[in-house]
Amino acid sequence: MQPRLPDYVEKPWLDPKARPSVQVDSVTKKFGDFIAVNDVSLKIYRGELFCLLGGSGCGKTTLLRMLAGFETPSGGRVLIDGQDVTNVPPYDRPVNMMFQSYALFPHMSVEQNIGYGLKHEKMSKAEVKDRIREMLELVQLGDFARRKPHQLSGGQRQRVALARSLAKKPKLLLLDEPLGALDKKLREQTQFELMNIQYKVGVTFIVVTHDQEEAMTLSTRIAVMDRGQIMQVGAPTDIYEYPDNRFTADFIGSINLFDGIVTGIDNGHVTVTVEGIDTPMTISHTGSLQLGRPVSVAVRPEKVVIGRDAPAERGSNALRGQVLDLGYFGDRSLYRVKLPSGRIVLVSHQNIRRARDNERQVDWDDTVWLSWSPDSALVLTE
Repeated sequence: MQPRLPDYVEKPWLDPKARPSVQVDSVTKKFGDFIAVNDVSLKIYRGELFCLLGGSGCGKTTLLRMLAGFETPSGGRVLIDGQDVTNVPPYDRPVNMMFQSYALFPHMSVEQNIGYGLKHEKMSKAEVKDRIREMLELVQLGDFARRKPHQLSGGQRQRVALARSLAKKPKLLLLDEPLGALDKKLREQTQFELMNIQYKVGVTFIVVTHDQEEAMTLSTRIAVMDRGQIMQVGAPTDIYEYPDNRFTADFIGSINLFDGIVTGIDNGHVTVTVEGIDTPMTISHTGSLQLGRPVSVAVRPEKVVIGRDAPAERGSNALRGQVLDLGYFGDRSLYRVKLPSGRIVLVSHQNIRRARDNERQVDWDDTVWLSWSPDSALVLTE
């Protein structure tokens, strides 16, 4: 499931005339000789739930802190609704930030925590009370208004922090690993709650996370980061199905990568010869390639068909191997198949029907055939 976009958002990133809500223009951040963020440019549009995704030390949190105003760029600029806020302090930006720790005041009740940021707003007591009630209803915590943080579950504390962040109605909400403190089951449930809340309020969310599944579930678009740079920006389906480079392909989910040489180009297909594999691979490809160019063939494990019998057409993209390991996860099984060359190929098989005792399933040490269609693989040049 992907987040619903508010009615006024119709994939504006595809419209060259659309005006971004947040623009990061050639931003660099150095700490001494270390470059944490390296010449990053981004356009994020009103109503998006945008994720900055990457491993530890990739620069995503530093970039978020520059958006918040807690760090000043060494170069470049940050614009919000067309206004240059690069040197504007955090308290003067139309931005709020929700931290991973939630930072709730333990001595205050839920409603006091939510209303804390409204003290310095030009609002009457009645208006503040109405805004707190509105936020409590938004996060479905009306019955918990008088409780203290220690009397709440992790998911409830997360919602209090979110309500407090939204109470001042910022144009932009920044969330640093917002679900990192929750256990797996609660995190999955809270993802959908967060998406629904964002849809209702229509505020632009920018979320920092290292969790691939979380980014794929939450976001309208993802920016994959590595060593301070943006490797690819796109919708979750584009990032997963059409990675631009080896890093993105390898970082998002599991993938099989075969390094080879282009040995044939014909009618929308390329042929790649891979060392250690007897038959060339055939891949659908419409881009420009040259014979002899080194490339990588990328195949997701779920695109590979596994069976004990050889495929009807034993041509390209049909490999024989032996099951080295087998993991059963209920809804799917994961196989590690060893080819004669010693290469390991990952295969994910969906368990769509119940196994019966008298049915012969693929098992450890079985000799198996792997195959995939030319449309199921990609050619990567970077």
